[in-house]
This record gives sequence, structure tokens and C-alpha cells, in this order.
Amino acid sequence: MLQVPKMHLQSESWLRTSAGVSRGYIDAHGLEELWFHTGTRCNLACPFCLEGSSPSADRLDYLSLEEVLPFFNEAKNLGVKQFSFTGGEPFLNKDMLPILKAALAIAPCMVLTNGTKPLLKKLDEIVALQNLPHALQFRISIDHPDEVKHDQGRGKGNFKLALESMAQLQKLGFKVSLARHAATKEDKAVQDRLFREVMLGYGIDVSKLNIVAFPDFLTPGAVSKVPEITNQCMTTYQNLESRRGFMCAYSRMVIKRSGRVQVSACTLVDDDPDYDLASTLTESLETRVMLRHHRCFSCFSLGASCSERNHD
Repeated sequence: MLQVPKMHLQSESWLRTSAGVSRGYIDAHGLEELWFHTGTRCNLACPFCLEGSSPSADRLDYLSLEEVLPFFNEAKNLGVKQFSFTGGEPFLNKDMLPILKAALAIAPCMVLTNGTKPLLKKLDEIVALQNLPHALQFRISIDHPDEVKHDQGRGKGNFKLALESMAQLQKLGFKVSLARHAATKEDKAVQDRLFREVMLGYGIDVSKLNIVAFPDFLTPGAVSKVPEITNQCMTTYQNLESRRGFMCAYSRMVIKRSGRVQVSACTLVDDDPDYDLASTLTESLETRVMLRHHRCFSCFSLGASCSERNHD
């Protein structure tokens, strides 16, 4: 896309590994999916949350309708194919329904939610969004197929609430998917089958249900000792096609930090202000993304992605 990518930082740690070797990077080839972080406030306080969300969390501020509208328009001009929304719990944001109404006039939307009381309270208003030009889908987080283990992290009763929400949304005609934890060296097929068996008990049609499994990304600001990704790594173990599959190659996320709206490189690196690339989408896409964050290694080694755009 770009002959001479911009570098918004020139520090040695941004450009090179601790051994002084050129760091691996990604240059964007376009904007297919635009994410919005609706704020870190959540009705739950899961100790493992990669966003550190809770009822009092204020690491990232709520985005307002007025603040997101310019990004909708810019994204439309850049050919965006989907808008996605995460949190915190998006349905605690008082502008979430108006934001979705504006977004669905432009492109399909996906909302990541815990599927508990904030969503259920807005269900009638959510149903009304079905009359808009584009489809709305949901991804609901279910950590474990075992109710007790799930509720240990998310609070008693929230396992049933999330599954009942999933069933209701599906019966109302919305596409739903499930996000779960992935254990180290797990048998994915076996684990997915356990989840599907549980969902069948709640009347959920699992025939076309996508299950997204995520490794432990740790909490915001955590330091994880993972191999550093060098430029040589990106040419030896990756190719042009696989590099285009990194989320930072085709997506961005709009966040609000300390009252300032910025474009972050990815959904997984918003705990590091060095990844706040620009104040516009166009400029952010012209900026090279260095793979310095420990969560970048999950993308490099596991192909981790928050997107569902390639799932039928």
C-alpha cells in the first residue's frame, strides 16, 4: 500500500529488540475492519480480563456518538467492510444503541459482550436494529463449559445468563458466536465439542456456530517473557500472505484515553500508549506497526485474531 511507511516513534526500543536487532513489523494494506473500544467499564470484574475491566475501571473512557461519527465517515471512504465493538461491556455505554444505529447504516457490525444484564435490559432496543441496512451479530464470552468454573471468574449466575442471552439472540434472528479460553496444548476439537454439548442444552443451534479460542493474554501492563519478533522472523516463518492476515495489516481500533480519541494499532495492544498511532484512520494506516508487545507473539506464533471476517 505504501512505498515509505511513516514511523511515529524513533526510539531504539520501538525499532529494535533488546539485542539490537531490527524488530519485526507490519505495514497495513487497507482497512477492512474498524474496531471501537467503548470503554473499560464493565458490570463484571473478572480477575483475568485482558482489559482490566470492572464497574470502576477507567483506563479507557467511554466513546460518545459525536466522537465516533467522523470515524464512521472516514472508514466508509476507505472501504471498510465491518465495524466491531468491544469493551468493557459495550451496553453500559449510554450511547451504544445510537452508535450501532449509525454504524449499521454503513456496514455490518459485531458486538463483543458478556451477555448478561446490560444486554438483556436493552434487548427490545436491540431488536429494533434489525430494520437497518446491515446485519448485527454478537460474540458472547463463555470461559468454560463447566458452570462452576465459569462463574468462579465471572460471578454466580452469569453462566446461565450468558447462554440464555445467546439462545434468545439466535431465536430473534441474530448471528451469534462464542469466545472461550484456550488451554496450553489443548485438543481444540474436544474442547469445542464440550461447549457445543452444553449449548445444545440451552436450545442453541450449534450447526453454524463459530467458537473463537483465545490464549491467556494477561492483564493490562503485564510483562510476559516471550521471544522477541525480529524482521528475520517475519521473513523466515511468515510469508506475504500470512503477514497480510495479521490484524494490524487490515484493521484499527478507535479508543479514548485520558479524554483524547486516538487510533490504536490493534485490539490487543491498547494498554501501551506507544501503539496509539494517530488521530485519523488514514494517518494510522500509513504508520508502520512494530511487533514489540508481548501479545504480538500470540499473533505471530498462534495466528491469534479477534476478527471473524474470514468465518463463514
